[in-house]
Amino acid sequence: MRVVLTTWGSRGDVEPLAALAVALRGEGAQAVVCAPPDEEFAALLERAGVPLVPFGPSVRSIVAGPKPPDAKAAFKLAPELVAARFEVLGREAEGADVLLATGLMPAGARDVAEHLGLRYVPACFHVFGLPSRHFRPGARPGTPSPAEETDLRVLWEQDAQRVDGLYGPALNAHRAALGLAPVVNVRDHVLTRRPWLAADPVLCPSEGMTELEPVQTGAWVLPDHRPLPAELAAFLDAGEPPVYVGFGSMAAHTPAGIAEAAIGAARAHGRRVVLARGWAGLTAEAADCLVVGEVNQQALFPRVAAVVHHGGAGTTTTAARAGTPQVIVPHIADQPYWGSRITELGIGAVASGLDLLPTALTEALAPEVLDRARAVAGTVRGDGAEVAAKLLLSSEY
Repeated sequence: MRVVLTTWGSRGDVEPLAALAVALRGEGAQAVVCAPPDEEFAALLERAGVPLVPFGPSVRSIVAGPKPPDAKAAFKLAPELVAARFEVLGREAEGADVLLATGLMPAGARDVAEHLGLRYVPACFHVFGLPSRHFRPGARPGTPSPAEETDLRVLWEQDAQRVDGLYGPALNAHRAALGLAPVVNVRDHVLTRRPWLAADPVLCPSEGMTELEPVQTGAWVLPDHRPLPAELAAFLDAGEPPVYVGFGSMAAHTPAGIAEAAIGAARAHGRRVVLARGWAGLTAEAADCLVVGEVNQQALFPRVAAVVHHGGAGTTTTAARAGTPQVIVPHIADQPYWGSRITELGIGAVASGLDLLPTALTEALAPEVLDRARAVAGTVRGDGAEVAAKLLLSSEY
């Protein structure tokens, strides 16, 4: 069996597909990943032994500028990605059995599958982007009043119209070229009624959270067996567990002064800091702070006192599995959702602004939070990729 996996997004969108591809290989299937051509994604997939087919522009070229992409950039990127999917997936999916798509609104993937007669599976890593009665599109989750529920229906309809405006013209032009009928609601067409949810049910419960009927497999975790760099290992061995601070690919959304604020908050507790450069290029010069590049978080997080991060699905899950308290500094998209979940679970705190970071870190470092984080860690599973691989190879879903 041959499976084509595709995404366009950050590392948090690519690494789960690497995990799924490895799990599929373990089941005797062939899998290829069509993903952005960023160097770190290529290195990640090469390390996992998974073939990479470059697709679309690099993510870093779009999101790592000094300012977040604006509406003009979005209207330029959307048709470019649609065209790339028809071209790349149309070529790579020839002779395949299944096409699974995730990442930034993968308009075009289902259409290629339809044209080639393949099974199509949409996947997501959280419920926050699915039509819901519990939160507004692009806003913080919460419990709305009955009156607000009516407003939510209107807002989700407007969200569908927004997606149509971004992707509809290009998608339907490519569909027409293949002799396919036009699509009216792009968002619902892409998601289907039964998208797969690659998230842990403890961290991201789905029952009753969306109007759709997601198939929850658990998080797709790629095992990482790399040793920590010698300098980092020595730093960890030289004193009490430090605080980890890192914001991944959130270059344009990382607040100015975040490194200094986090280091100051950690010092107030007598803690050293491991600072991840990330795409924002964070740096610091101090004896109690070690700046690192991309490292094995699965090995690092159990050895730190707390993880201060942006609130991506992957980092949240890795810290939760490590049993380490978290402080989430949310910027965009699903990050406020993950912040709400760690506070509800009692395994961390949220700092919605730099001025709140010291208080949030104090809350996260409380002994009862550590106890709770360790207890929750035992309930967070790491076999979601294996579950998903078996489902893909069956005809049940």
